[in-house]
Amino acid sequence: MGKPLHETIQYPDEAFPYIMYTHTNERSIPDGRGINDLHWHEELQMTLVTKGKMTIQINGIDYRLSTGEAIFINKSVLHIVSRLTHGGEYVSFNFPEKLLAFYPDSAMEQLYVHPVTHSSLLSLIIRGDSEWHNQILNMLWDMKQEFEKQKAWGWQYEISIRTVQLWMILVSNMTLPAEEASKHNRLQQERLQVMLSFIHQNYTASITLKEIAEAAHLSVSECTRGFKKSIHMTPYFYLVKYRIRKSRELLDSTNLSVTEIARRVGFNHVNHFIQSFKRHCDMTPKEFRNIKNEQKETGRA
Repeated sequence: MGKPLHETIQYPDEAFPYIMYTHTNERSIPDGRGINDLHWHEELQMTLVTKGKMTIQINGIDYRLSTGEAIFINKSVLHIVSRLTHGGEYVSFNFPEKLLAFYPDSAMEQLYVHPVTHSSLLSLIIRGDSEWHNQILNMLWDMKQEFEKQKAWGWQYEISIRTVQLWMILVSNMTLPAEEASKHNRLQQERLQVMLSFIHQNYTASITLKEIAEAAHLSVSECTRGFKKSIHMTPYFYLVKYRIRKSRELLDSTNLSVTEIARRVGFNHVNHFIQSFKRHCDMTPKEFRNIKNEQKETGRA
């Protein structure tokens, strides 16, 4: 079974559901969903670019951010960092909305949290072109330092207080989209999540475009249109791309034959697999495996 689109975050401390990921092109610390990994989660997210430039795609729109710029991503929003410059780095702070509400059905939850998290706002870019932008960016840099240094007594309060202050600044200054105009965006997100999840769960089988569309109760043409608008590719291209990605994992981590790997990731004919792999990766599966093996040998030397 493939990696689900829905990310269930593993917090270092379940009693304090808050995490900061540090992402580079090579890895994510702690282990999490990094570059070129389409996903969504229930948590709210604040992402700060700490080195270089990155491109993040949300609902078919590419947002380009440079060092010192940030983006707020609302809960349950499908997103992917599609590009990070060489040597680039970004940090993501993920936390549940209940942290901002203090307790269920509070005035804070009803007046300042749910109006945002239940709205059709998908994201908000914070570039530093106003005073409140700069306040938020400074807080994010401070929180990064707080996470990186030795955890002192009361650090959870420090992070929580800063996050609530940051949220207060955010909700005081943001303009929520007109509901009717953007309900469509949310619906589009939800349908796409269903179809992508169907692909991730069934990529090993011979699935058809009709089956992908039916997973979200759509016609084939609506399904194709939704994919092209939101992630700039056809459902079939995404399916093949995902199968190739899973094959790379198997080529790297197992000694299975190329024919067996082709079968396991849903290709009926090994030749079709090799051609598709070459088109996506500019090399054959065998060449890819040889390079990976050489890297491992070099690492050991």
